[in-house]
Amino acid sequence: MEMESDVLDRLDLQLLNALEINGRASFSRLAAVLGVSDQTVARRYRRLCAQGGLRVVAVRDADALGQDQWTLRLRCVPDSAQTIAEALAKRPDTNWVGLASGGTEIVLGTRPRSPGDRDDLLLGKLPRTPRVLEIRAHQLLHRFYGGPSGWLHKFEAITPDQIEALTPDPVPDPGPARIDPEDEPLLAVLERDGRATYPELQRATGRSESSVKRRLGTLLASGAVYLDVEYHSEAIGYPVAAALWLTTTPAALHSVGEALATHDQIAHAAATAGPTNLTATAVLRSTAELYAYLSGPLGRLEGVQHVEATPFLRRVKQLTYRPRPR
Repeated sequence: MEMESDVLDRLDLQLLNALEINGRASFSRLAAVLGVSDQTVARRYRRLCAQGGLRVVAVRDADALGQDQWTLRLRCVPDSAQTIAEALAKRPDTNWVGLASGGTEIVLGTRPRSPGDRDDLLLGKLPRTPRVLEIRAHQLLHRFYGGPSGWLHKFEAITPDQIEALTPDPVPDPGPARIDPEDEPLLAVLERDGRATYPELQRATGRSESSVKRRLGTLLASGAVYLDVEYHSEAIGYPVAAALWLTTTPAALHSVGEALATHDQIAHAAATAGPTNLTATAVLRSTAELYAYLSGPLGRLEGVQHVEATPFLRRVKQLTYRPRPR
């Protein structure tokens, strides 16, 4: 994969890739690994935030925590989709929201933290929303790609030696993936800014700096939480994104999912229960490239019976929600 951008260059991509590996690495560590000065890294980081929508945030890994995850498709009255999408984006249990199908459909991911939260959304609020015409719910059963495995890794912008130099030091015996009630103040800050300083985390939690460091290290090492990178894919030359809904034979489900995980175009792939048995997100440079992918690498996979592609019109929420300027 190669980047084609009028705004960002190879070093910007390397920095994004490096942050995907270690979102809390200091500018000095990033600079040493990338072979540039601290000032260059700081300047590029600020530009990526301003022009590329960069944010580093902590994400709870529902897979590791054994929590429900759902992908929902909502068919709406056309003039209401934007308003409904904005309302859903403000909910803490939605992790991404997109407008699709010319603005008549909302596609979103949700991670309810309890059966009550799930029922509130699926059985309560959405069915009672009069301008939602149809709800299709896909429960995620198995993740083939995505989550801690960032899409930027597929660009191979940095070398294996650089990856090793950036990888955080191991935590001995971190234990099972678990989030305790006393972790909530810590995560509340990190879910807004994954690079918040230790003094900031200390003030928010009331813990000592050493205690904060140890607990954050344990949360990351156990897999309960990971640091993810939000950015505008169009800034690196990939403005087209589409949700893919696949039906495979039962025997081919796993092999197709594993194959999707290796495709450069795929940022996320999961087996699901629902109207289809696989969902994926493809990120591409053009609609022509989407056609080439559907008719080529995807179309050649043995066992695929049906594919529906839903191009996104606009992403309302990625990892965080940013209201549109009015």
